[in-house]
Amino acid sequence: MTKEQELMQYLHNKVFDPILNSTTVSSKIKSGVNLTIARMNRLSAEKMVQYFWSALATENAITFSKHMKAEGVKRFEDVMEEFRDKFNDSWIRK
Repeated sequence: MTKEQELMQYLHNKVFDPILNSTTVSSKIKSGVNLTIARMNRLSAEKMVQYFWSALATENAITFSKHMKAEGVKRFEDVMEEFRDKFNDSWIRK
């Protein structure tokens, strides 16, 4: 498994798939998640990690995160600590 596959598998298990498989999550949230997946799939593992962190800080990301929170779904913020520990600089370099 490549680093890119490992990282995306983690995000699919923790964040993406529960949202996409939900019957109650809005189409707006599902569309945003699909867009995020498409963008991340084009990146190297290192750039995926950078994308994750920037997705916590931009104005659009913060607004989208608030919508996700209102719908009660898991967000990047909810897996941030585990992500930081798992996908750190030493992981990228190995």
